[in-house]
Amino acid sequence: MSRSSSRWQSGDRWLLRFLRLHAVLSGGIILLVLAFLVGASYPALERIGLARFFTDSSWNPSEEAAQGRFNLGPMLVGSLLVTAGAILLAAPVGLASALFCRFHAPERLASWYRRSIELLAGIPSVVFGFWGLVVLVPLLNRWQPPGQSLLAAVLLLALMILPTVALLADAALGQLPQEYRLSSEALGISHWAAVGKVLVPAAGPGIWTGLLLATARAMGETLAVLMVCGNIVQVPGSVFEPVRTLTTNIALEMAYAAGDHRTSLFFTGLLLTGVVMILVGLVEKVSHRNERRSAR
Repeated sequence: MSRSSSRWQSGDRWLLRFLRLHAVLSGGIILLVLAFLVGASYPALERIGLARFFTDSSWNPSEEAAQGRFNLGPMLVGSLLVTAGAILLAAPVGLASALFCRFHAPERLASWYRRSIELLAGIPSVVFGFWGLVVLVPLLNRWQPPGQSLLAAVLLLALMILPTVALLADAALGQLPQEYRLSSEALGISHWAAVGKVLVPAAGPGIWTGLLLATARAMGETLAVLMVCGNIVQVPGSVFEPVRTLTTNIALEMAYAAGDHRTSLFFTGLLLTGVVMILVGLVEKVSHRNERRSAR
């Protein structure tokens, strides 16, 4: 064995140890966060009880569990509606943007377009929220008052997660072997059939990963949603009515909460984390099923 080869193998072993150490650290941090949320939520679960978070008549918390109302159901529904609406809008637009960049746009235009999408991804959420408050909400208010509503939150979140969907879908399509498209053309398959039946399914795992990250961001976004959703605890009867999400509930009330009110907000965070973990599990399951179908 040459000295150069031995040096490379030694470097690989150190790199492997380095990566394992950071993987363990990442997993440990996640476990610590979960342990903190469970520990901080335990007093609420003990004194209020899990059932009351979904069966109480309203959200009107108090420092004493017996005097308050702790129903988180409307805010859970609001979070799921805002996230689902944003994903339903951003997914097709982001995929169409990636297909345009990868297969139809001239190289210079595609490069400029990708940079503009990357710039959009770097804008702070407070700027999105400010734009939504002074531009989007007044527009919706002219159409259907009060403007601050479920629809405003959905539109703003869709705009915020669009870069994640578009850039990751573009990267997934760009990693496909050139042979996929050449083989499709050699078989006489039309361009749209090749894209719809071969290229997009082959890039499915990467596209699903983008949707997963976008869903997690939409679920956890706080400040921008707080500025445009209206923050009224209710199950909306239409997209024009105000809502409050789990994240905005924590942001609005944590500063002055005490006693059982405070611990119930920690449970709100634990519930939000649980919902995100369930969504991640569902997306992973669908992604693995698509991979198995592609491998057949």
